Amino acid sequence: MRAIDCLDRAVGIEKVAITIVRRVADPGDYHRGLTNALQVDKAPNHQAVDLMTIMPHIDATGLLVHTPVTHGHFISVVATPKQDISVEQVIDAFEKHDRIKVVSIDEGFLGNASVFRYGRDVGNPRGDVYQIFVWKDMIVKSGKDIMFGIHIPQESVTIPETIDAIRAALEMQTNRADGTTATNKYLGLLK
Repeated sequence: MRAIDCLDRAVGIEKVAITIVRRVADPGDYHRGLTNALQVDKAPNHQAVDLMTIMPHIDATGLLVHTPVTHGHFISVVATPKQDISVEQVIDAFEKHDRIKVVSIDEGFLGNASVFRYGRDVGNPRGDVYQIFVWKDMIVKSGKDIMFGIHIPQESVTIPETIDAIRAALEMQTNRADGTTATNKYLGLLK
């Protein structure tokens, strides 16, 4: 939702179609067992429904596929912007967002394990990463539509929004921008 929100604030988004390749189990979920198969869910996925709850002005749908990995989810997004936007403008919007990290294959980000390794390499506790990762090599256009791929490090990506929610509930900041900036500063996410 961060990437959609980022582009919605930049140019407006009419609709999105989201395909999620989701880890089949959370780390330590032994009851799911080891698998060598993909499992599909009925469409639309709950994430698309959740997105429309938070951003009701965006028409969203999506597919969900469970895969036998535990290092997060891969999400493919096709978004229809209200205003035309170039690939370069999409990259620029993402790069300005404190909670989105733009990476490339040439930088060694070959997949989900690269993101997990990055969290360790930068010295984050438990290898946590609080950003979503967008591959600049995977941002393309088809007509007016924008398509891109995101990796979601599921164990830790919700931490910034959880801290934001606590700040809001305790009325620690009077507006969204001050609250998210304080959280981003605390987590070392400011650009």
